[in-house]
Parts: sequence; structure tokens; C-alpha cells
Amino acid sequence: MEYETLYKLFDEKRANINDTSFRFRSDPEGIERFMGFQPQKESPYWLGYCDVEGGCNFKTAAEMFEAPVFGGRSVKDRWDEVELITIGAINIDEWSPDLCPPDN
Repeated sequence: MEYETLYKLFDEKRANINDTSFRFRSDPEGIERFMGFQPQKESPYWLGYCDVEGGCNFKTAAEMFEAPVFGGRSVKDRWDEVELITIGAINIDEWSPDLCPPDN
């Protein structure tokens, strides 16, 4: 998946994107990391298993994707290392864009 595709899902606040998981190919421990969107929250975008203990929240998708919280670099900066595992808790091999419709 291209960076722009995943970013757009979050920026457009699509349904079924919470609990998206990924790892960095360069991580020798293969730590599964998480990102999500919870529309009911004041800062609805979040990242887990990052440089900030307990994770962190953001007001916009851009802030989340550009936050330097993975070894001092962002998801955007490290995109060439990202291996998506799930989108919205759906295995990436079974995922399709129609599973994330616009959330009205």
C-alpha cells in the first residue's frame, strides 16, 4: 500500500480504521505497533508502542503521521520500512477499500 492511500483513509476519517497495526522491517524485534482513529475523542488520532510511554494522541491525521515518535522519526519518514499487518483489525491480505467506507 502506498503511504498516500493509508494517510487518506485516516485524513478522511473513514470507518473501520481503528486498531491498524504495523511493524518496521528494520526492527530486529519485530514489535507490532498500532495507530487508530476514535471519532468520539477530542484528540481522535492515536499511536501506540512508540517513543512515548502509553502512546500519544493527536488532533489531526497529519500530526499523527508526522510525529517523530518512532526512534525520533515519523511513520511518514519511515514509510519505506512499514509493513502493514492489519487495517481496522482486518488482516492486510483480506482487507479491501470497501471495508472502510466514509463514516457519515
